[in-house]
Amino acid sequence: MQKGWVRTLERYRVAPADAYPAFDVLAAAYSGPERFYHNLEHLTEMFRVIERLSSTIEDPNAMQLAVWFHDAVYDSRAKDNEQRSGELAVDLLGPIGVPASTIERVVRMIWATAHAAEPPGDRDTRALLDADLAILGASEARYARYAAAIRNEYAWVPDAEYRAGRVSVLNGFLARPRIYYSEILFAEGEERARTNLRAEMDRLSGKTL
Repeated sequence: MQKGWVRTLERYRVAPADAYPAFDVLAAAYSGPERFYHNLEHLTEMFRVIERLSSTIEDPNAMQLAVWFHDAVYDSRAKDNEQRSGELAVDLLGPIGVPASTIERVVRMIWATAHAAEPPGDRDTRALLDADLAILGASEARYARYAAAIRNEYAWVPDAEYRAGRVSVLNGFLARPRIYYSEILFAEGEERARTNLRAEMDRLSGKTL
């Protein structure tokens, strides 16, 4: 992952020696003990999806940076993680010479990962959101591991409260006309994602063991 980070920044004429410190900050953040799901495995899975969507992506370098920073700040008790992750991108990328226009684009994409109901207007942001939610359409076993990891990240929330909150989140995804914007993920994962979401809701409501 470090090599990929350095290659991306080299395209902005950032020397490896200047790229390494920012990588170390990000790697440490995603490796925190509280990161049961929002960790380096999540990034690896997102990068694989982005690679598959590469033909639809207009600015692949900005996309790589947006993936790296989108969950750089993650506190399950906070409501401003996307905002703070964007601020971290500004703090780390600006001083090493990444163009301001690129940073602005990266920050806009990061903020969109709050997954507001309004669909994003540009293709790159839609691709980023699809990669972020690709886990919903994973295999039953991978989805179960994801759901358990999310519960661990919210271990501080009482069980009844967690169930209610999680069901609300899952219902929000199910209420969308479509979960995935790209035709590739829609064709491959939309139906499976909805099946996974409904199955988790059933478990949370006690309908299944």
